[in-house]
Amino acid sequence: MIAKLTGTLDTKNPPAVVIDCHGVGYEVFVPMSTFYNLPELGSKITLLTHFVVREDAQILYGFATAQEREGFRELIKISGVGPRTALSILSGMNVAELAQAVTLQEAGRLIKVPGIGKKTAERLLLELKGKLGPDIGVVASVASDAQSDILQALLALGYSDREAAAALKALPQEVGVSEGIKLALKALAK
Repeated sequence: MIAKLTGTLDTKNPPAVVIDCHGVGYEVFVPMSTFYNLPELGSKITLLTHFVVREDAQILYGFATAQEREGFRELIKISGVGPRTALSILSGMNVAELAQAVTLQEAGRLIKVPGIGKKTAERLLLELKGKLGPDIGVVASVASDAQSDILQALLALGYSDREAAAALKALPQEVGVSEGIKLALKALAK
């Protein structure tokens, strides 16, 4: 298995790039999030890869971060989601946004990705729950230590990730921990 490529960026033609590794050019398909962050042609780069072997092709998929590659691997485990669909999803949103959509069960965010319909989006939400890290998306949107403490308190009180994140969104940005917990509990009691 090819896990990583380091070489010179030879060609950029979305969604594929060619990396020259000591005279051998590897064609690698990358999500647009990785593509937009590539350096200029002729620059040295390193991509983490996932190698797919099919009856009719051998294809390399490349990622700038380990988190992207792990998200891709989780996506392709889902029935009906192949590597191209997974690449499309990661081109439409980063892994933290995907994790947040899964945590908050927001099918509408997934439907906006080309090639993802309502049924596929619902299957993704169901099968990815808890697999991208329980609070990756929620914690990524937490602006301060106080909000993080409020979130942890709500989770400890038995509220779901979705309920806690929704209550957290309704709070003022600069609220203190004790006041924030009180306001969140009032909002959740309604």
